[in-house]
Amino acid sequence: MGRVRDATAADAAACAVLYAPYVTDTVVTFETEPPTAEQMTERIAAAQRRYAWLVLEDDGDVVGYAYGGPYKERAAYRWSCEVSVYLERGRRRTGGGRALYEALFARLAERGFRTAVAGMTLPNPASEGLHRALGFEPVGVYRRIGWKHGAWHDVAWMQRTLARTDDPPAEPR
Repeated sequence: MGRVRDATAADAAACAVLYAPYVTDTVVTFETEPPTAEQMTERIAAAQRRYAWLVLEDDGDVVGYAYGGPYKERAAYRWSCEVSVYLERGRRRTGGGRALYEALFARLAERGFRTAVAGMTLPNPASEGLHRALGFEPVGVYRRIGWKHGAWHDVAWMQRTLARTDDPPAEPR
C-alpha cells in the first residue's frame, strides 16, 4: 500500500498531476481547470498551517493525498473542517484511501477539530462506501447544485465525529 506522510512543497507537482484527470474527466470535483503545481504548492501550505495535508507514497511516488480545510469561515464553525481524499486512478479498494483518511483524522483531532464533513458528487458509490466505512453519516443532499460536463449534479454531505471532549472547547491549534 505505501506510507503516509506530511506533504511538502516538493509534492505539489505530483498532487497536481494526480488530481488533473478528476478535474478534466469527471464530476467528482467541480473545479473546471486543473490547478498548476504552483497553485497546488499554495494549497498544501495553506492546509498545513491550520489543518493538514498528507500524501501516500508507493516506491517513492505520490499515489494519493488527503487534506483538511475550513468548513465555513464563521467563528462558531472553527472546530469543524472539510476533508477530501484523492487516489491515483486504478488504486481504489487498495486501502490507500482508508490509510490516508485515518492518519488525517488523527492529525485533525490532535489539532482540536471535532467534526469532519465531506461532500461528494452523486452518484459516487466508491466514495460513499469509503466514507461510510470510516464512520461518516449522511446529513443531506444538495440537489442540482453544480453544473459540469453539460449536466446538473447533486452533492451528498456526510459528517464524522473526530473527537468528543468537554465543553467549552479549546481553540483548534
